[in-house]
Amino acid sequence: MPKVGAEPHRRAAVLNATLMCISAHGIEGMTLDKVAEYACCSKGVVTYYFKSKDTLVIEAFRAFLAYYGLKIHSEIRSTLKAGEMLDLTLKHILPAHTDEPQGAINVSPLEGPDQMHIPHEDQARLFLHFFSKAALDPRLQEVVSSGYQQDIQGIVKIFDYGNLTGQMKVQDSPSAAYGLLAMVVGLSFFRVAQIPTLNQQDNRYICEDYIARLSNERT
Repeated sequence: MPKVGAEPHRRAAVLNATLMCISAHGIEGMTLDKVAEYACCSKGVVTYYFKSKDTLVIEAFRAFLAYYGLKIHSEIRSTLKAGEMLDLTLKHILPAHTDEPQGAINVSPLEGPDQMHIPHEDQARLFLHFFSKAALDPRLQEVVSSGYQQDIQGIVKIFDYGNLTGQMKVQDSPSAAYGLLAMVVGLSFFRVAQIPTLNQQDNRYICEDYIARLSNERT
C-alpha cells in the first residue's frame, strides 16, 4: 500500500504511465505490468488504485479528455475577446505542429495546470488508440460523450459572449459549437492519417477560417 499522503501523486503517476504505455504500445499491448514499469512502482500499487485493466483504460481516457478542458479554463480570462478565447481553445484542442522536444506526459492538475502537458505526437497516438477502441466499447463511448458535451457547452458560452458583446454573430450557438468540435475531431483524424492539405498548410487553418467568418459577419 502506498504511503499516506503520497496517494494522490502515486495515482497520478499511474495514470500518466498508462497514457505513456498506451501511446507506445496501444491499448491491446498495454498491461498492468508494463504500466508498473513505466510508473516505477510495483504491480500491486497499480491494482491498489485500479482493480483491472479495463478500469485503468477508462480512467486514463477520462483524464486524457479532461486535460484539454483544464488547460483551457486555466488560461481563459474575462479580459479576452471572444475570438481570442476561441483561438486559445483551438491552441489546445488542435495544437499547431512543432518539431521541438516536448517532454513527458502529465495530465495531473496536482502541481497546477501550467505543469500539465501531452506532447503532440503522443496526443495524436492516444487520440487514435482511444477513439478506435471507443467505436466498439460503450463504456468508452460514454466517456467521449460526457467529455465532448462539456466541451460543446464551453464553446457555446464563448459564442454567446461574442454575440452579447457584439464581437460575433452566431445565430445558433449550440450548432456552431457542435460544428467546430466536429471539425476538430475530423481534422485530428486527418493528422493521424497524415493526409496533407491542398495548400500544404497546417490543417488547423480550416478551423481558424471558420471562427474568422463568424467574427467578421458584423463588419
